[in-house]
Amino acid sequence: MVINSTIVDVLLNRATIVPHQKAYTFLADGEHESASCTYQKLDLQARAIAVELSAKVRPGDRALLVYPYTAGLEFIAAFMGCLYAGVVAVTDYPRQHIKSLSQYQDRIVDCQASIALTTHEFADRVKGQLMAHPTMAIKLKALPWIESDRVDLSLADSWQPPKIDGDTLAFLQYTSGSTGQPKGVMVTHGNVLHNSEVIYQSFGHHDQTKILMWLPMFHDMGLIGGVMQPLFAGLPAVLMSPIALAQNPFLWLQALSKYQITTSGGPNFAYDLLCHKITDEQRASLDLSHWSVAFTGAEPVRAETLAKFSQLYEPCGFKKEAFYPCYGMAEGTLFITGIDPRKYPTITYVDKQALTEDKVLAVAPEHPNSKAVVSCGHPWLGDEVIIVNPEAKIHCSSDQVGEIWAAGAGIGRGYYQREEQTEATFQATLANNPNKNYLRTGDLGFIKDGELYITGRIKDMMILWGRNHYPQHIEETVENCHPALRPNHGAAFSVDVGGEEQLVVAHEINRTDLRTLNAEEVIGAIRLAVGEQNMANVFAVVLLKTGSIPKTSSGKIQRRACQSMFLDGSLNAIAQWQQSEIPETDITDLAGQFFSD
Repeated sequence: MVINSTIVDVLLNRATIVPHQKAYTFLADGEHESASCTYQKLDLQARAIAVELSAKVRPGDRALLVYPYTAGLEFIAAFMGCLYAGVVAVTDYPRQHIKSLSQYQDRIVDCQASIALTTHEFADRVKGQLMAHPTMAIKLKALPWIESDRVDLSLADSWQPPKIDGDTLAFLQYTSGSTGQPKGVMVTHGNVLHNSEVIYQSFGHHDQTKILMWLPMFHDMGLIGGVMQPLFAGLPAVLMSPIALAQNPFLWLQALSKYQITTSGGPNFAYDLLCHKITDEQRASLDLSHWSVAFTGAEPVRAETLAKFSQLYEPCGFKKEAFYPCYGMAEGTLFITGIDPRKYPTITYVDKQALTEDKVLAVAPEHPNSKAVVSCGHPWLGDEVIIVNPEAKIHCSSDQVGEIWAAGAGIGRGYYQREEQTEATFQATLANNPNKNYLRTGDLGFIKDGELYITGRIKDMMILWGRNHYPQHIEETVENCHPALRPNHGAAFSVDVGGEEQLVVAHEINRTDLRTLNAEEVIGAIRLAVGEQNMANVFAVVLLKTGSIPKTSSGKIQRRACQSMFLDGSLNAIAQWQQSEIPETDITDLAGQFFSD
């Protein structure tokens, strides 16, 4: 049995044992094969890029990787080239506009990058923008660039293996920035290998597994799940550009059917897209009978989405047991918990009013306050997850909501050059056990029958009239209250008004409803639904132009950015309503409801 201690070992062994086996196939337009590579070819490219890098920087230096979405295999070669040189890869997403290019400066300064890698075409585009605006992005302009697709492959012959092991820093994975400034998580070779083994076992992968990934490779789910997992397990992978999915979601399903894919997935919103954007005629052409692991994570998993998708795609051969909810984050490399494969996810129904008091009260599905919460499974291979009172730093009981803390070999080393935040987040200890460190995830949840359930995030929690409110619960209420509201494109957040927290709702309108929009009707529906279903008073409503709500590069709604833009009036509003004052009668009525129990 081959023992691998680094990611470099994995590729070297694949290139030696099965050199001509196809590693990756890329569909740049989501439909046609634009490129593919074998392990031997990838190893050759990585060696050559490593030699080019080593002539310009030292082991341990940081290299910024910026690749267009259509250059998937070039990204993989550059990423592996960094590891082959002992250089720390720093992934970032491709910005095109000059105002966005200046944002590279923050990343360059934060990670102290010494060099950048991209394609010849993208480098020309960036350099052209910088020449046209000579006073902008000075640090980006001064940074040396390697056009990795132009590197001379004959350099590979002079490659020397770097002095690295499992504890060596492999790359910086920046957090999404959904709740604050993005931070670079330090991920080691050992972190990646452990997390890859966890994914292999928890997903039930085997030698007949075929993987398809459309998530961007600069994102932890795309990089670890779509690039590292196939390499680690020696499994063929089909990769797509996320732009293709955004433009035509059917291409994802078409590729699943064509290549008889067994493992693929994405956040909950992606399954919603497939429920709303695919025609009966398109569904009739699909064979999804091979799809055995349909993972879903990165955002709250909705029971309604699982049920609707299963119903729509069962005639295509999709089995509802294929759904695989999981939980993870960049700080944990990727995967933290997942369910047992081949079983339909466990759904627990709890009283949503009790949740506002951090209590877990099981109810029947038909209960008027019933809230369906989907299990995200349990940790694997000796990893640990506990629920903790974030103030007292003690274990919560099984009927309490608390902060999710995690420990295990997949947890990153901390945030790059941020010692205080690293100590606070990665080195948390229980009040009665100061000798063991945990990762504070910032997420709220509970454990029932050994399974983890996610309820929200600490930083997003709102206190309205003395009750805790999860923004995603209010957002779910809002998007279902009127057909003109675009699913998965709204934010609920609070603002300070006279020393009191007040609720604001910002939500996009469907493009097809913009011309005929009855704003007063939609705003009224939002206020009524939130009042009745969430027992909260809406202070302001902003109806947004389609495609304008702030999101992270991985598609998460940025509630804090929405809040800031609301306060400075920069949201792209097509209609807005706001209370001039809070009527006394509303306060009395609401208080009576809130505190009647």
